[in-house]
Amino acid sequence: MNFDFIIIGAGSAGCVLANRLSENPRYSVLLLEAGGRDKSPKIDIPLAYSQLYNTKYDWRLVPKPLQKANDKVIFYPRGKGLGGSSLINSMIYIRGNRKDYDDWKKLGNNGWSYDEVLPYFKKSENHWNGENDFHGKGGLLGVSPAFERYSNPLWEALKNSGQDIGLKPNDDFNGAEQEGLGTFDMSIKDAKRQSTAATFLKAAKQRKNLTILTNAQTSKINIVEKKAIGVSFIHNGKVKTATANKEVILSAGAIHSPQILMLSGIGNREVLAKAGIKVEHELKGVGKNLKDHYFFPICYEISQRVSFNSQMQGLNMLKNTLRYYLTKKGPMTVGAASSGGFVNIDSDRPDLQFHFAPTWSHKIDAKPDELPKSDGIMMLPTILQPKSTGYVGLKSNQILDEPNIELNYFDEEYDKNFVVKAYRFAHKLLNAASFDVYRTKIVRPEQELLDDAEILDWILKNVETCYHPVGTCKMGKDEYAVVNDKLQVHGINNLRVIDASIMPTIVSGNTNAPTIMIAEKGADLIFS
Repeated sequence: MNFDFIIIGAGSAGCVLANRLSENPRYSVLLLEAGGRDKSPKIDIPLAYSQLYNTKYDWRLVPKPLQKANDKVIFYPRGKGLGGSSLINSMIYIRGNRKDYDDWKKLGNNGWSYDEVLPYFKKSENHWNGENDFHGKGGLLGVSPAFERYSNPLWEALKNSGQDIGLKPNDDFNGAEQEGLGTFDMSIKDAKRQSTAATFLKAAKQRKNLTILTNAQTSKINIVEKKAIGVSFIHNGKVKTATANKEVILSAGAIHSPQILMLSGIGNREVLAKAGIKVEHELKGVGKNLKDHYFFPICYEISQRVSFNSQMQGLNMLKNTLRYYLTKKGPMTVGAASSGGFVNIDSDRPDLQFHFAPTWSHKIDAKPDELPKSDGIMMLPTILQPKSTGYVGLKSNQILDEPNIELNYFDEEYDKNFVVKAYRFAHKLLNAASFDVYRTKIVRPEQELLDDAEILDWILKNVETCYHPVGTCKMGKDEYAVVNDKLQVHGINNLRVIDASIMPTIVSGNTNAPTIMIAEKGADLIFS
């Protein structure tokens, strides 16, 4: 098996790369995916994404307990299969803040300022409102407003409550200004999820120069004299190899990309020695710099039957399911948290994001039949610039053993102080006048919390991930950088990492759109 390019991982980045690299018929491309094909009908239905958790489309990883949060074990879904996490995410299309990317360039990463990456965001995008200074038209990724086929009065109540306390409305969080409240743009088109498999890969999979292997888990990148020459992988129970004439591209995501590098002998010498792995090249930063957004739920019961709690149970569930299939309208055409916004508490850019859902539950991954019978709302205040940093390591030298994931939430005192401020801000917003007509009583927490220590204690028990791990193969020039600004692995020829793991700092918002941008730019860098 000999190819010009081998891409490891058919996720949010890998599917984009497979499309762009195979556009040139001169080059042969192999795309390896550890999961299967995207066949479940639930993948297409936007509101059904939580029903894909803990299935074959989820790696079902288990991080180590949080030492600074009562040893809580975080529920940690990661997409597995063609499309990766774009198969199971909440489809919110957010790019982050201009200053995020300008910071990347200030760290020495030439070509990664906001003005330089904006064309790649626009290239991939088929935006519902057409082309302008910030958006593209005609790209492969359909981007639609949450309100295109469904509207919930609670969204308007949120926006009005923001104005009650001095926050402005915002109808484009990816435009000139990021702050404010409103409904999000979504990676949805014609009421269907726009995973990178359903968009970029679908447009390329018939090309004769593209080979796609599913259920093919890469066990090692083969290195000879500091040069990547191919990969070894497990396919249908057998170990196979493939060689790369030009490059091996690692796009397995922020958790599995560092794991594969370490299993290939690239990483911290002590970590590799402990696992019994021969050192091919020492890079201290592999697996370090794990950043993630985390949030906690604040829930209120409401007096009117307008939330998903009543709309997605019993006869209403049947009615809305038929409505979806017959008309492509109704609540099933959106993700649960389709509205929210951004505010700045103590930074030079938005540092707090609100994910707002017209529903409530006792657990973050609740299925429709697990929702409480009472109607309600859920606010998820999300810390965008956490100071705490995690780590991805090895439990063993076997690819079939999951990696060691240390999230380390709240290791830094700043994060503890910030989440208390975030709780108070969210509480103020949810108790503004525009929610008075709906709000009855708080149910998560069970009563109003007033004391800072009491608030923090409750948050530590109820914190969850926002599913945004990045940074574990970071781009840069310092001693812990793994790739340069062309995404080439330091010290190894013909090997790049192109996915969310290369982010030197985490962006101020959801991470799927930035990951697609990284792949778009990465493809250009390969051919430059």
